[in-house]
Amino acid sequence: MKMIPKAFRSGAVMLLLLLGTVVLLGSVLLTPTPAPTKEYSAFLAEVKAGSVTSVVQQVQTLTVTTTSTPPDTYTVEVPTQLTDVYGDLVAAAESGGRDPASITFGAKPSDGSGELVSLLISALLPVLLIGGLFVFMMRSAQGQNNQAMSFGKSKAKMFIANKTPVTFADVAGVEEAKVELAEVVEFLKFPERFEALGAKIPKGVLLIGSPGTGKTLLARAVAGEAGVPFFSISGSEFVEMFVGVGASRVRDLFEQAKRNSPCIVFIDEIDAVGRQRGAGLGGSHDEREQTLNQILVEMDGFETGTNVIIIAATNRPDVLDPALMRPGRFDRQVILDRPDLKGRLAILKVHVKGKPLDKTVNLEEIARRSPGFSGADLANLMNEAAILAARRSKRTVGMDEFAEALDRVMAGPQRKSRLITEAEKQIIAYHEGGHAVVGRILEKCDPVSKVTIISRGMALGYTMNLPTEDRYLQSKSEFEDKIAAMLGGNVAEQLVFGDTTTGASNDIEKATDLARKMVTRFGMSERLGRVTLGRQDEMIFLGREMSEQKNYSDAIAKQIDEEVRAIIDRGAARALEVLTAHRARLDALAAKLIAEETVEGAAFEGLFSDLPPKPAAYATLIARLRAAGIAVPESATEAQGPAAAPGAPAGQPA
Repeated sequence: MKMIPKAFRSGAVMLLLLLGTVVLLGSVLLTPTPAPTKEYSAFLAEVKAGSVTSVVQQVQTLTVTTTSTPPDTYTVEVPTQLTDVYGDLVAAAESGGRDPASITFGAKPSDGSGELVSLLISALLPVLLIGGLFVFMMRSAQGQNNQAMSFGKSKAKMFIANKTPVTFADVAGVEEAKVELAEVVEFLKFPERFEALGAKIPKGVLLIGSPGTGKTLLARAVAGEAGVPFFSISGSEFVEMFVGVGASRVRDLFEQAKRNSPCIVFIDEIDAVGRQRGAGLGGSHDEREQTLNQILVEMDGFETGTNVIIIAATNRPDVLDPALMRPGRFDRQVILDRPDLKGRLAILKVHVKGKPLDKTVNLEEIARRSPGFSGADLANLMNEAAILAARRSKRTVGMDEFAEALDRVMAGPQRKSRLITEAEKQIIAYHEGGHAVVGRILEKCDPVSKVTIISRGMALGYTMNLPTEDRYLQSKSEFEDKIAAMLGGNVAEQLVFGDTTTGASNDIEKATDLARKMVTRFGMSERLGRVTLGRQDEMIFLGREMSEQKNYSDAIAKQIDEEVRAIIDRGAARALEVLTAHRARLDALAAKLIAEETVEGAAFEGLFSDLPPKPAAYATLIARLRAAGIAVPESATEAQGPAAAPGAPAGQPA
């Protein structure tokens, strides 16, 4: 049977409502004004007085016409105990000396049609109009995807692969993850190849990575490569304030997926509903847990050959329920780490497509100056550079725009309106100069890329240190050199001015935190040994660190404080030693900063031209290994250790 178009149905409903309204208004406007009424005794008095010409009786109602000019008409309700109206009329006329024959008297039988029509118009028609209006409002609400009319319906957005062509060519910097997911594509394209060998298609793939590493983009690329429909939904869209809504939406989503198989269902931020059960305030009856239970049931209920793959993404795998992680549900876990130098270069090449670049742009240099950047960070960097070029009325994006965009992303926008006195300018110059000089002299510190006293964000100035290579391990000596460089600004203030300022508060905080991690987490204290001290308690339901459980005695706590203090004191002493020995370079750098405000890496190295170039990281260790007869690759970038923990930025403690 051919379906009636929705637009036609809506038009028919509107036409019926309009006709009903017209009929109702017409019945109200065309209904005659009812005649006035009088008492039965008053009617008999007028008969006696001779002012009545005709009387028509209909059941218990009399319609009386008078002798006035023009004739007047009124109605009289006959009392129920009276049955002989005509006899009363004759008696009244005779008592007044009137001839009863001069009064016309007739009876009209009641057919009830008028009352029925009146009842229909006055009662049923308004009900029909209200009902039709309600139906029209419901249809309109459903047409607008009103949530109040579709509580249990899935909010997943369906993308057709042909209309949204995202492939692996659009994803860069995650080559290992692409190789893992290429097998999923093969499963979807050629399932018979695997079924012939008894292999089962994986039910779920869990993408784990820091925000911005390309989890969503990679999932869409899998759907584009396989050429299958792609359902996308966020974990937070399952749960509402009404009990059972989340589970209903899960059922609806999986039913849609089965109808459109083969397909991919992508659940972003699955930790919103997949957190460990029993941790919520509502216990096992928590709405979030009911939603999770339904997801587990649906994933178990997939029949063989449905060819529906669930891809989920999260940056908090530690809070997920173990039932989600077992084989048979999320069979594979794919790690998306922050890209290395090669990966960042590949990502930049993807994002520069369609952007007019100046011939001076060196993408490799940009990739080298952006360690720890995720794919989203690099995309934002390219966009900021394009915005700056447009602001400057340029037709191409040059290297100057990229350098400024790097500074904006890493340190914030310039605050040129901030007024700084000459005295404060000198303090800031020596402060940043202290960081830079100590960082240049100490072997394990990263090379200085820029020193500036221009205010950006919350900082009055900053020193930018960029690593020459991607590193995933850091040593105790490297941490000690970094702490000394962090304290270099505070030590320089004390050395030059004999006083310190609040400008070093953030440096001291970072140095203290790093020193405490060295003692309590990394086992880098000879006094306390290779132990982990303190355990961080987490509220799984909230997903945040709330407190640290003290699993050591007060005596050990005192030793921890003493060790942290000793590390900080050694770092300050080393910084003072370096700055005292290189006071002339510190003064020259401060004068240059006061005059030019910014000193780039090449100009900064010019102040140390009489010293040998800064060795690459781990150069001493590599030389020692080669002297011992251990083969080490020629390129320092090839001598990388094992990968860091997921999400740990390069050059930062894992």
